[in-house]
Amino acid sequence: MGSKDKNPRKRKETEKVNMIESDPEKTLDNNKSMIENCALKEAQNDDNEIINNEADNKNDLEISINYVNTGNLWSRKERVLKRFNMDKANPLSTPMLGRTLNVEKDPFRPKEENETDLGSEVPYLSAIGALMYLANCTRPDIAFAVNLLARFSSCPTKRHWKGIKHIFRYLRDPHNAKSQTGYVFTYGDTAISWRSQKQTLVATSSNHAEVIALHEASKECRWLRSVTQHIQGTSGLSTDKNPTILYEDNAACVTQMKEGYIKSDRTKHIPPKFFSFTQELERNKEVDIQYIRSSENVADLFTKALSTSVFKKHVRSIGMRHLRDL
Repeated sequence: MGSKDKNPRKRKETEKVNMIESDPEKTLDNNKSMIENCALKEAQNDDNEIINNEADNKNDLEISINYVNTGNLWSRKERVLKRFNMDKANPLSTPMLGRTLNVEKDPFRPKEENETDLGSEVPYLSAIGALMYLANCTRPDIAFAVNLLARFSSCPTKRHWKGIKHIFRYLRDPHNAKSQTGYVFTYGDTAISWRSQKQTLVATSSNHAEVIALHEASKECRWLRSVTQHIQGTSGLSTDKNPTILYEDNAACVTQMKEGYIKSDRTKHIPPKFFSFTQELERNKEVDIQYIRSSENVADLFTKALSTSVFKKHVRSIGMRHLRDL
């Protein structure tokens, strides 16, 4: 015979312990849900505080929704990115790294014995909450990556924190990852043709972006040469057959154009057309691609912000003068 416990509170606690011991998987799921709910609640509280403090400034709200003609729903997360000091990070085109079938090399594997937990100074849980809030409200494209990293909220490592920062970099907007094509042609030390335009393709490296830009400059060069030679021929002037010098500040790109396409892991995905046209002009002695230091490359006027001194130097290099200096 056994004695019956007359204390109902104690009996309830005993039943609760027995239930946990009998179903450990359910307990793990409950703990995981509790962590995610806490993270989500923390992010929502932070968002509410921001909105309450700056309700008068509509542009500073945590989330702004844009419904474009294509029907895609996007959110702009400048506020969150600034909060985690990721507003100046280089953007990425995908929210997570590719996974591998090798468990030992999977960047999203659980913590190993030789790894240490992130300290309390790293806001992992807060970041998870902010990202979950986004994934649930306006950014379904990051839902899987966020859910995957949320599984390690109880014991995150540096690998998992890198995954968080990868998502933040993706939120910088993959459309901004497109590089800028810029070139300028001079004749008699005066600019006669120039271009500054965002590339239509997302370049995977600086070399890729330079190859695309050089391809566009080569097409413009052939057209300018044909027009110039036509004017010289119809005017009775001697036709200039010397190659046009194209200055390029990427040494790898210069080598690829002069010595032929070099297949490697960094170039094999670049369409051959971006190499073949320029290489043909090089072989036909229509262009001569030469390396130039980036500090001397006047095309930087059309691709990036420059310091005052460098800007003025390049402006003068393309033949522009103030009227007072003439």
